[in-house]
Amino acid sequence: MGWKPPVFNSAESELLLKHIERYIGKPSYAYHEIFSDTVHIDIYHIEPSEERNYHTFVTMGMSSMPMNVPKGQEEWKFSELMICLPADWKVSDKELKDNRNYWPLGLLKMLARFPHEYGTWLSWGHTMPNGEPPQHYADNTKFCGIILLPPILVNEEFIKLKVNRNKTINFFAVIPLYKEEIDYKLEHGYNSFIEKYAEFDMDELIRLNRKNFGLEH
Repeated sequence: MGWKPPVFNSAESELLLKHIERYIGKPSYAYHEIFSDTVHIDIYHIEPSEERNYHTFVTMGMSSMPMNVPKGQEEWKFSELMICLPADWKVSDKELKDNRNYWPLGLLKMLARFPHEYGTWLSWGHTMPNGEPPQHYADNTKFCGIILLPPILVNEEFIKLKVNRNKTINFFAVIPLYKEEIDYKLEHGYNSFIEKYAEFDMDELIRLNRKNFGLEH
C-alpha cells in the first residue's frame, strides 16, 4: 500500500473540531489535501458571524506529529495555526485560484508542514521571511514575512487544547509582516516588537493596507 503521511485518529480529530466549534464557530467547509507529503494538512473555514465578523481558517494536521523542539521546550511540541481574513475577502473556489486571494491559505499550509519537513519547530515569537531577500506574497500586498503569536481575538481557553496527559496542542495566529517590521524585530528583539505591536493595536485579522510600524521608529 505504500507510505502514507500521519493523520489524526478519529477521536482526536473530533476533539479538535469540537474545540474549534466551541470557541470560534462551526466550520462550514474543509479544504482537504488530496496529496500529502510528510504530514496531511487540512484547513477548516469558519465563516463570518455576528460575534466574529471575519473569516477564520484553522489548520488540522500539524499536530499529528511532534515537532523537533529543543530540550526544555517540550510543551511546544504540538501546534496548529490560524489566520483571520476580513468578511469581504474573496473565498469562493473560483476566487481562491487567484493568488491575491489564496496566499494566506497557502501560507498556512506551508507553515504547518515546514517544521516536519525540516526537522525543526515553530512557536510564538518565531518569524519567517518569504525568501531571501523577502518577496511579497502577492502583487496586492507588501507583506513578505510572518510572526507567530498567541491569538488575541479568541477566548483565552482556545489557545491550548489538552488532548491527554502527554499531548497539549497550542494554537498560534499567523501575523503577516512588512520587511521593516521583520527588521525591527531582529534589531530590537521580541519584547520591543510586542510593545510596538500593542501600541498599534494589532491583532490576527489581516488588513492588507494596515500601517507599517517598522517605519515608525
